[in-house]
Amino acid sequence: MSNPKPCFEYHELSDEMPAPGYYNARISSAGFRRSANGNRMLQVIHDLERVPRVYQRLADYFVVEGAIPRGILMAKRRLVQLYRACGFDLKDGDEISPRDLMDSRLQVRVEHDEWEKQPRLRIVGYRPSKPTPSDDPVLF
Repeated sequence: MSNPKPCFEYHELSDEMPAPGYYNARISSAGFRRSANGNRMLQVIHDLERVPRVYQRLADYFVVEGAIPRGILMAKRRLVQLYRACGFDLKDGDEISPRDLMDSRLQVRVEHDEWEKQPRLRIVGYRPSKPTPSDDPVLF
């Protein structure tokens, strides 16, 4: 039976971010959109496991058109790492297809960051998903 009155839950009250490290994740959404500057980018949403609910969904962005060439190169290098961590063997000329990433399982490496003066988690790396001996994140 549910509580008839709305109330706060513990995970909503805690400001403690998950520790930096690798976490198992599943890609729940991937699609192209426009950045605030009008550049075409790929937005990927990762659902992290074994973290407080407030930190379970993390967005990752890859600018693929419209930015300076160095920025696009860096974004595509990260995107190659993401695709490989999801098990794809990329070839020259392969299309960047968001639907290919859907429901992929992998591990994402997160670090603490600040954006607009607010603490947040930021994805800084990827590797293939593999079971870990414990339920704790793999710290480095």
